[in-house]
Amino acid sequence: MMTTPDTSSDGHALPGSRLRRVTHYIQQNLDKDLSLAELAAVVCMSPYHFARLFKDSTGVPPHRFVVRQRIARARGVLATPELSIAQVARLVGFRTPSHFTTVFRRLLGITPGAYRTAALQADQSGRDGG
Repeated sequence: MMTTPDTSSDGHALPGSRLRRVTHYIQQNLDKDLSLAELAAVVCMSPYHFARLFKDSTGVPPHRFVVRQRIARARGVLATPELSIAQVARLVGFRTPSHFTTVFRRLLGITPGAYRTAALQADQSGRDGG
């Protein structure tokens, strides 16, 4: 369940402006290594305090949030055939295609290649049937 600053479990959360600032920073830098210290510095906090408030605000720890954002971005890119799986992996911040595949399969239950095939087939059938 996603919590908001108003519904966090213990009443502690990142202020909305700081949460927006750090999530925007994450979106703009998905292709880079994003350390906890770097994310905390974006909102001028200690890493420990930031991690605790971020989890209270979003319902997930910062690392898990970043990984989910990377996979969400990858899903969009995989829906087009222009880039290889390895290129997509690098584009969304994974160091190796195998790690990308492992994480993608763990979160979505399907490999990136199978996801791409299904997405392209759905797109093709949508154009043929519509």
